[in-house]
Amino acid sequence: MTGPGAGAVLLDLDGTLIDSERLILASYRHTMREHLGHVPSEETWKSTIGQPLVVQMKMFAETDHQVDEMIRTYVDHNLSHHDDLVRPFPGMRSVIEAVRESGVDLGIVTSKKRRSTQMGLARCGLPAEWFGVIVTADDVERYKPEPEPVLAALEALGVRAEDTMFVGDSTHDMRSGRAAGVTTAAALWGPYTRAQLEPTEPDLWLEEPGDLLAALGIIPA
Repeated sequence: MTGPGAGAVLLDLDGTLIDSERLILASYRHTMREHLGHVPSEETWKSTIGQPLVVQMKMFAETDHQVDEMIRTYVDHNLSHHDDLVRPFPGMRSVIEAVRESGVDLGIVTSKKRRSTQMGLARCGLPAEWFGVIVTADDVERYKPEPEPVLAALEALGVRAEDTMFVGDSTHDMRSGRAAGVTTAAALWGPYTRAQLEPTEPDLWLEEPGDLLAALGIIPA
């Protein structure tokens, strides 16, 4: 993508489209206490956000069998407390609506399973039908930071990498987008700081959701 505008915009879910940090951390604490008897550093866990649960839990579990048990505990807690702890980012719905109405194709690329992805969108008032493709952990074999999820979204939308922007809040998002050849835009309203994302050298920095419109050359109504 060169200059303002884009043919398509892909977005990560957690920390980008929806504010789920409270839920993620609560489910993490609960799972670690249940299976390890203590809670390792939350910064360690945060560094894994953006990857599928199975990848995350393998970093903490003591046995392969425990990985499956920890995933079940995490998912049960996550689903039970989802709507109480997930909330929309202020202004996000109007930004996504404006991008959609401008004619730019929209897609989601997330490491979440499809069920929880749909729950998050519903909780935050973002209709799934607004997005021409939703690539989840159920749809690929090689997850972010590999390029496969982004490439799958490009293929489904029928758009070129050079005409596409990928907005995400984690280093995994930025590396996945870079490997796929799209323009990468770092969302600084998520849990990660500019200093944490700088090593991935994003093409664009977005301080707040509304900055996406300026990056695309869209004038709000």
